[in-house]
Amino acid sequence: MRWEDGERGGNIEDRRGKRGPVGRGGSIGIGGVAVLLIGYFVFGIDPATLLNAVQDGGGGSYTQEAGQQGQPDDQDGKFVDVILTSTTKVWTGLLRGSADPYRQPQPLVLYTQATGTACGTGQSAMGPFYCPGDERIYLDLDFFNELSARYGAPGDFAKAYVIAHEVGHHVQTVLGTSARVQSAMRKAGSKAEANRYSVALELQADCYAGVWAANAPAVSNGSIAIDRRDLEDGLNAAKAIGDDTLQRKSQGHVVPDSFTHGSSAQRMQWLRRGYDSADPAQCNTFSSQ
Repeated sequence: MRWEDGERGGNIEDRRGKRGPVGRGGSIGIGGVAVLLIGYFVFGIDPATLLNAVQDGGGGSYTQEAGQQGQPDDQDGKFVDVILTSTTKVWTGLLRGSADPYRQPQPLVLYTQATGTACGTGQSAMGPFYCPGDERIYLDLDFFNELSARYGAPGDFAKAYVIAHEVGHHVQTVLGTSARVQSAMRKAGSKAEANRYSVALELQADCYAGVWAANAPAVSNGSIAIDRRDLEDGLNAAKAIGDDTLQRKSQGHVVPDSFTHGSSAQRMQWLRRGYDSADPAQCNTFSSQ
């Protein structure tokens, strides 16, 4: 993947090295981190949905030292800036003229270990996540090392896929999909039924990541280059973080009714579909559930 000459928009808030959140609901502690790890890696529960559950009555109030907004100078920060800027250009074009035109998310937050969010306290143990409450993506860059070393998914496109997936959740917020799905989940007759809605939402975000990848080179006038070999890196990452793969590694068996993100095969299928079609209209994951 070639990205070094890509446009940088500076829609980044860099909180790395800043004092983390304090106050009511500020720190979830070791026990809370354990709950998040078990919830995500064993049961596939989206970390954002767990935040309030492990924090003494919800997100509460917190004091978070502000970060510097703009263009980071380090290589990883530049990479995130380029990919995020590219997603904004792609989705602005794809949704131009629609009933719900694209608006870029609030500045993506780079942080270290813990940070305050509108969804509660974010922890690096959760991995990257999107908080609809403040329309921000939160990312501890150590996750990229984990993606390569622990999950065997190296490569720049694997990292770009993760960012584009979280942007996909923002697209769902813009289009009203997330709100409709949350309503359907609350009305679901069982946890298994609610989980199926969650799976569809996550797979659509995977598909949207593929749509971004297919459109990014043209929109960037060639400053970003993504080919089939890069796509394989993304598919490898999707395979590594499928619910069945994570459950098999953590508990030795698979519980399909507990899936909330989709199996490895499903995640690979929808990422590939988005890339092959380059069309968000082909990302109707809900019709297949």
